[in-house]
Amino acid sequence: MVTAGTGSGDAPSSYSGGVGAGRVFVLARDRQPLMPCHPARARELLDKGRAVVHRQAPFTIRLKDRTSVDSEVDGVQLRIDPGSKATGIALTDEKKESSHRGESVLVRRGLMSAELRHRGGQISRCMKQRAGYRHRRRSANLRHRAARSDNRARPEGWLVPSVRHRVDTTVSLVNRFCRYAPVTEVHVESVAFDSHSMSVGRQLRGVEYRDGALAGTDVRAHLLAARGKVCGYCGATGVPLNIDHIHPVSRGGSSRLSNLELACVPCNQAKGSTPVTRFLADRPGRLAKILAQTRTPLRDAAAMNSTRVQLLEALGALGPPVHAWPGGRTHRNRMAMALEKTHTIDALAVGDLDRENGGKIVRVPARVLIVKATGRGSYARTTPDRFGFPRLRRARIKQHFGYVTGDLVRATVPTGTWAGIWRGRVSVRARGQHSITTPTGRINVSHRNLRLLQRGDGYAYDTRREPLSPASGKSG
Repeated sequence: MVTAGTGSGDAPSSYSGGVGAGRVFVLARDRQPLMPCHPARARELLDKGRAVVHRQAPFTIRLKDRTSVDSEVDGVQLRIDPGSKATGIALTDEKKESSHRGESVLVRRGLMSAELRHRGGQISRCMKQRAGYRHRRRSANLRHRAARSDNRARPEGWLVPSVRHRVDTTVSLVNRFCRYAPVTEVHVESVAFDSHSMSVGRQLRGVEYRDGALAGTDVRAHLLAARGKVCGYCGATGVPLNIDHIHPVSRGGSSRLSNLELACVPCNQAKGSTPVTRFLADRPGRLAKILAQTRTPLRDAAAMNSTRVQLLEALGALGPPVHAWPGGRTHRNRMAMALEKTHTIDALAVGDLDRENGGKIVRVPARVLIVKATGRGSYARTTPDRFGFPRLRRARIKQHFGYVTGDLVRATVPTGTWAGIWRGRVSVRARGQHSITTPTGRINVSHRNLRLLQRGDGYAYDTRREPLSPASGKSG
């Protein structure tokens, strides 16, 4: 579980209570965004009483003695590297520096990096579980109930919830950064994956690309011709053969040809939903042969293709101009700067770097803010049993002693094993003995020893170090 961090038994300074990475967001007295500042500068402003903490995660301060009219704001750029499971976001500014030849070059500095971790997989599993419950209740009831049509109309731009979530959370975090920083333009890596060529592992051209592997045949005939009418698990011939999923669908397997295998009836029944590595553990030769023909599922590439256009449209509605860049340019910029491969570093390398004229990345944030989408709990009124029938009714009261599950709190434990100051997300209990998530485990704390830092917003926050190569330049 991603947590918001912990503290020791010593009293923290004004800034140490925040969760952030790189620069600190700064707001003027009229709540307009100013240029981000160094953490040491933020600590100085807080200690002198010139600023107050506006938000803990990402850490944001608000000045008390300066408005946006009295400030000089140059503006920053927001760069995004979208991903299926995680999205990298980087705040950068560009400054002119003198090269070794005395020429003025435009260099890019990374101010802050954030890694947004999506929960599309969790949403997909919950949707499948709900569909299974409904299917079981529909088929088990004696009263006949006609199934709903699969040909239902969808509104234009509709996406399945697990894919729509990727667009919504990315736009939500970008919108938040635009409120806390003077973003003048947004740069997005826009990549379209050729899933047809990826399905066979090589580039397809001409008729082969147009027709595909199943042109003029079907799945069963193709497998029988390709596998020689032999059971892939035991080698039996001359027996009826079924089509089996090597990686079971119940465990996330797909129906691609590379994930299908011919199996005799006894092997098909014996394997069931067992992982193939466990089922063929005593036959390493056949296991190696089957694993050699499997390929990575294409669901991540399909999700990226589905959300590419809608993400650009949604970002364009936020206000700052949006620029789309190919993934090849990002790769070349990163390789030229000798940087490691992460979503946040890729985001830092998105866009035109003008390397021909001496442009380069001179600063990489040493720490990355991890923003994990956790949701806001369940709306279900009952807890179902394993068959999908209501087992017990859930309490409708979500707030207990002023706290809601997901709130960011600070716990001051006076005595005992967990004596000290701890920060993390709280899980509330009706009896008032709440639970706090920390990197060392969960601890139970009385509500009397808690102080609210930030209301839950459906995300959990943490930080990590950015892997930096020796030749990557300055970090900060």
